[in-house]
Amino acid sequence: MSGARIGMVNFINTAPIYEIWKTRNHPADWKVVEAPPSTLNRMLAAGELDLGFVSSYEYGVRPEQYRLLSDLSISANGSVGSVFLFSRVQPKLLGDHTVLLSGQSETSISLVKIILEEFFHVHPAYEVGDVNGREATQAGGILAIGDEALRLSASEEFPYKLDLAEVWCQYTNLPFVFAVCAAREEFCQKSPEIVAAIHREFLVCRGEGRVHLESICESVAPRIPMHPDECYVYLRAIEYDLGKSKQVALEKFFTYLINRKEASPLSVPLNIFDNE
Repeated sequence: MSGARIGMVNFINTAPIYEIWKTRNHPADWKVVEAPPSTLNRMLAAGELDLGFVSSYEYGVRPEQYRLLSDLSISANGSVGSVFLFSRVQPKLLGDHTVLLSGQSETSISLVKIILEEFFHVHPAYEVGDVNGREATQAGGILAIGDEALRLSASEEFPYKLDLAEVWCQYTNLPFVFAVCAAREEFCQKSPEIVAAIHREFLVCRGEGRVHLESICESVAPRIPMHPDECYVYLRAIEYDLGKSKQVALEKFFTYLINRKEASPLSVPLNIFDNE
């Protein structure tokens, strides 16, 4: 077997998989790269990674390059607790304001635009920038994700806090899939046995992570910082499967992207790698 370059999101939402991964023995040439989703997206698209967790958006805009590893995602069926639109005015009044977007996840940027424009029928100005920087004080709303969102949600600066996965669920009656585990098509063709082995390992880690979630929370909560009990509630709300309802939800999201000219029609139906 030859090696693999594996992308792993560096937010604590991957901890139930990644903390277990780090305790297990793997081939020395399985190299893990930790980074925000947007960085992993770029690296996977450029062939600098072979597979890994990336934004759903990345698969949607380049579906011919990838296969999705079956039954793996970072998703939520309702509130996710770490992807928020923070607003100084009612979100449906943001049309006259600027919304500052975290550049860390293309999926969340597209989702907030779908919610504001398609669901709420408002069209604010958008800027990508540092949600902790000076420009944040000028914006009417801020999109923050991951650990940044967890920190901001504890503050009282913004009177309106919209959990984007919860809004999506309310309007579509579907869960939302923020990230998928995708492998480059050429890597699947060249090294299907390695893809299958890593796929199995991720599934094993996910199962172990469920069992040891309390101790995982004790370990990772100080990164935010948050209380381990809060971390437990947060991570319990995140789901890591790609069952039928998640696949339908992905196709729904991609259909919005296709209609908005952001994605290729090839992204539906899904191209899934299954080693069973």
